[in-house]
Amino acid sequence: MGVTVDEFLKLLDELPDVRMSHGGEWVGLKVHDKGFGYLWEATETVGLKATIEEQIALVSERPEVFEVQFTAGRFGWVVVHLDRIDAEELFELMAEAWCLTAPKQLVDDFEATHPIGKKVQSG
Repeated sequence: MGVTVDEFLKLLDELPDVRMSHGGEWVGLKVHDKGFGYLWEATETVGLKATIEEQIALVSERPEVFEVQFTAGRFGWVVVHLDRIDAEELFELMAEAWCLTAPKQLVDDFEATHPIGKKVQSG
């Protein structure tokens, strides 16, 4: 179990129109100029956008993996320790963060063609 920074960056390639911006000690992750995540290579952690309900659930169920980063409006950002999560679960969280941020048509196109979207539609 555990995901390296390089593996995380490869997972990002599965999400359309992701842009990275370097901000000193962190890398911002954006879709259409709106942020959905952060990467801190030095600590091997990622911050991802989530709903507040999801943030609370993740942190309370597995505090060794997730931490509260901050809340902003209706969103609760979660810090994920890469060495304590598997790639499939991490990608699901990344895709959720991306879907909360990307334009609706881009999300619809992604969900129609990507296996994770098909899983959500049939489940």
